[in-house]
Amino acid sequence: MASDGQKMSFTKGAIEFRMVELNRIVADPEHPRRQFDEVALKRLADSIASFGLIQPVLVQPADAEGYHRLIVGARRVRAAQLAGASEIPVLVRSCEPGEALEVQVFENLGQGVRQALTPREMAHALKRIARGFGSPEEAAEHFGQPATWLEQKTAPANLSPKVEALLDAGQITSCATAVQLDKLAQKNEAKLDALVSQLEAGEKLPRRVLDSVLVAEGVKRNKKGTQPPPESEAAPSAEASVEPSPSALAPVTHVVTQRPRVRADKVRVVAQLLGLDAGDEELVLDRLIDEFLALKGEASTPF
Repeated sequence: MASDGQKMSFTKGAIEFRMVELNRIVADPEHPRRQFDEVALKRLADSIASFGLIQPVLVQPADAEGYHRLIVGARRVRAAQLAGASEIPVLVRSCEPGEALEVQVFENLGQGVRQALTPREMAHALKRIARGFGSPEEAAEHFGQPATWLEQKTAPANLSPKVEALLDAGQITSCATAVQLDKLAQKNEAKLDALVSQLEAGEKLPRRVLDSVLVAEGVKRNKKGTQPPPESEAAPSAEASVEPSPSALAPVTHVVTQRPRVRADKVRVVAQLLGLDAGDEELVLDRLIDEFLALKGEASTPF
């Protein structure tokens, strides 16, 4: 672990910005990153080929042979190589050997430095960029993605005023849910109005109620065991509540098993990264699935 003196040397040391040839930057053999996602590297390389390296990497001052040891930016260096860049922007800053690992870990933890745009913010930004192209296909190709990806990512920027109001009021917290509600409004606006009218000001839409309505209207695919009961079963009459005779009881033919709960500390971490309420585990899981599908460019979304 770095001492207080070492930390002061890093935070108070001089910083120099310059362009450095890629073949003059060498990897840190002690860097904790060992695996690189080739698909993600290719996307980053495409971005660098189009716009150059936007964020400089951090390197040590040159040694006697003129080589800079990399501190932070291993992915950016590899992607720049893939993009065919000959030199990249760097920040030159002295870092003690015992301190470099801490810098690398804190940089990858994020600590609020690299917090991603929210899905809604990203949707509006992508929509503005897409306007500059002749077609959605051309805009999607600019990002190295299929048109279905662009349609999915910009959907939160095309919500109806009613659904936007629910999102702004915090009565729904997921953009994926907002998009589903918007589809419900297009199919059956009266159903959405009836759903919202039952809520008090500031009250959130119950997830199970919402899922049942979305499944019943064909907006959301049914998951095993979540099909809403028929109307005759949903509100049993007084006669139906009478105790049945022993002969009328059907034998139990299956055992319902409950899936194991995810560790609460993991849910809290993921919820914090996604900007969600850690108390709604189903919402966190649903949003996490959406983010994974978007990352993989999956066209068939669970809407």
